[in-house]
Amino acid sequence: MVRAIILVKSPKKLIAARLRKITSITDSFPTSGQFDAVAIIEVKELGQIKEVANQIQKITGVDRTETMIEVQ
Repeated sequence: MVRAIILVKSPKKLIAARLRKITSITDSFPTSGQFDAVAIIEVKELGQIKEVANQIQKITGVDRTETMIEVQ
């Protein structure tokens, strides 16, 4: 299992709730600071992280994302 955190910049309110609708996202919550929400994802293979990031970027109102992969 591969885990990652995706930071999301979006002026849209309730973006965290929209993120939770994506299957691989296990948790999502709003944040203060440079990014507006965090999505925690778990996938079987490293390559799937890009697919999830692409799904997030297609959400209306998402300006940009930054992905951090857990290192063990």
